[in-house]
Amino acid sequence: MNRITGKVWNFGANIDTDVIIAARYLNSSDPEHLAKYVMEDADPEFPNKLQKGDIIVAGENFGCGSSREHAPIALKAAGVAAVVAPSFARIFYRNAFNMGLPIFELPESLEIKEGEEISIDLDNGKVINNTTNKSYDFIAIPEFMQELIAAGGLINYAKKEAAEKESK
Repeated sequence: MNRITGKVWNFGANIDTDVIIAARYLNSSDPEHLAKYVMEDADPEFPNKLQKGDIIVAGENFGCGSSREHAPIALKAAGVAAVVAPSFARIFYRNAFNMGLPIFELPESLEIKEGEEISIDLDNGKVINNTTNKSYDFIAIPEFMQELIAAGGLINYAKKEAAEKESK
């Protein structure tokens, strides 16, 4: 997972967890069920337009609101490859890594327009706009958080650690 490439979907600032996945769908924690309704309140057609591997680029404070883990679960299950924004709500930030959803802090995210294709170069810490040939440095991700993403989330990371200890 050294590079993530996908088509961009833009959303504004302060996208809260109720917009990511509305409370009316939280009678289930099944990822596939949640995926059907992701971002529906922002764009009712979004779940149908989204393609696996697409990337959400948003304004500041993405994931504000309640602390529900359903939000990053729904995004990941719907096929969102990553979210890029200038900042993330603190609880969403941690929940995203715990669920294995890659997120990247990029102050210039609003320069990237919907429909453009971007690549996120994890090895070099860059977001490259393949449409405009412009590149940006994203804010470095702590090493432990990188390990969580590489493992597919906290549960998988813990299982891997336990298996390694057992084999010793």
